[in-house]
Amino acid sequence: MSGSEGEEPRRPAVVLLCCDPKAPRIVAALQVLRELADTTVASGDEAAALVARVDADVVVAEEWVGTRDGRALLGWASQTRPSAVGILLASSRRGATTAHLEGLIVLPKLVDPGTLKTVCGLALDCAGLRRRLRTFEMEHGERLPPRRQQGPEEVDGLERYEGLLVRSPAMRAVVKTLRELEASDVTVCIHGETGTGKELVARAIHARSRRRNGPLCPVNLGAIPDGLRESELFGHVRGAFTGANVPRGGLFLGADRGCLFLDEVGEASPALQVALLRVLEEGTITPVGSDRPRPVDVRIISATNQNLTQLVRQERFRRDLYYRLNVFPIRLPPLRDRAEDVFPLATHFLRRFAHDLGRPPASIAHDARRALEAHPWEGNVRELRSVMERAAVICKHGTVEVADLPFNADGEPSESRVAGVHPIPEGATLRDIERQVLLRTLAVADGNQSQAARILGLHESTFRFRLRRAGIRAPRRASAS
Repeated sequence: MSGSEGEEPRRPAVVLLCCDPKAPRIVAALQVLRELADTTVASGDEAAALVARVDADVVVAEEWVGTRDGRALLGWASQTRPSAVGILLASSRRGATTAHLEGLIVLPKLVDPGTLKTVCGLALDCAGLRRRLRTFEMEHGERLPPRRQQGPEEVDGLERYEGLLVRSPAMRAVVKTLRELEASDVTVCIHGETGTGKELVARAIHARSRRRNGPLCPVNLGAIPDGLRESELFGHVRGAFTGANVPRGGLFLGADRGCLFLDEVGEASPALQVALLRVLEEGTITPVGSDRPRPVDVRIISATNQNLTQLVRQERFRRDLYYRLNVFPIRLPPLRDRAEDVFPLATHFLRRFAHDLGRPPASIAHDARRALEAHPWEGNVRELRSVMERAAVICKHGTVEVADLPFNADGEPSESRVAGVHPIPEGATLRDIERQVLLRTLAVADGNQSQAARILGLHESTFRFRLRRAGIRAPRRASAS
């Protein structure tokens, strides 16, 4: 066999700099990095678009790229391009520590160009090895020995599975089902209320699948305007519509040989449902404005907080698409039905936020634990995460007390802590409920829109769009008090 036989064809190495293009040190870094690879530099929204579009080997980002969170950009790059290596230019010790925990290479923000070139050279070698490993697994259909233990991971009665932390029988049953899926590429539909962790389950499925070295591309169909959904998913050709000045591949093409996670699939329009059905049946996509189908190899994992069966009866969702997506349904129980998980999750979130704040781990007082377990958790795990983030900020002496929670010792909401937010009346529409969730989250974040967006797991632009759609005018503050 020749030295090149069986190896992935050589391609130019690519480095993406998510930094201020006008900064003198970045201009100098760009000159030396171009001696190693094709190098592009961009900031703000342009950098975010390039992370999604460019098949980069190395992505370098500052902690803040314009108004964008650099670590979030690197996280997105690792999900969509699993061979890529992320390098964070950290300006603070806390940022560096957290980034190390996330598996990123960390350099000081003012690193000299020569050192950056050396590190990027090593990172390019690493990215090349990752690509060869992925090619081997894809071509031979084999899984190399897993990097992490695949058996039950029990600590203090808790079972851990790819980011899931469970104690309750209901969630243990879910984890058992996930283990049974590991050797299969079956299409999965995750059913559950908002905030139950559907995306986390989708990531766990992908991480333990044979496609784990391929990209995982998540898309929230409810957060994309109707007119852009098909372009976002299937791409478009140049001139397909006003503003389509350059062709775009779309998320299906970006997820080729990997997984595409379709969140809020019940929000798909009739036209989009037809297009999704065609992909599932034929394995091809047709970019907007084109008549030439393109083959793709994508595993679909979908999720919904709606009753798809009822939508089918109401003829709002195609029956044939329902059967295609719901091949292997997984139902996530709401947090109120698995009280055994509340305290472990609360402790986990509290430790995480204390670390982010640079504080020692906090504890939860007995009365506060009882209040947490008594609360109905209408917002599920997402609400619990929000409550513990707030508690980590305001608790004193390293202990969370009942007074640090937005409800009393019986788990009932404290009206004084959610002023201006009223109970949702019976018969409220989905828009009414969304409006109340937005208002409550703003109350928890003390009006800080950036923090409220993080609590809900949304991009800040998406959060602002939803505020406008709900008719909510909230002043933006520089920081939470």
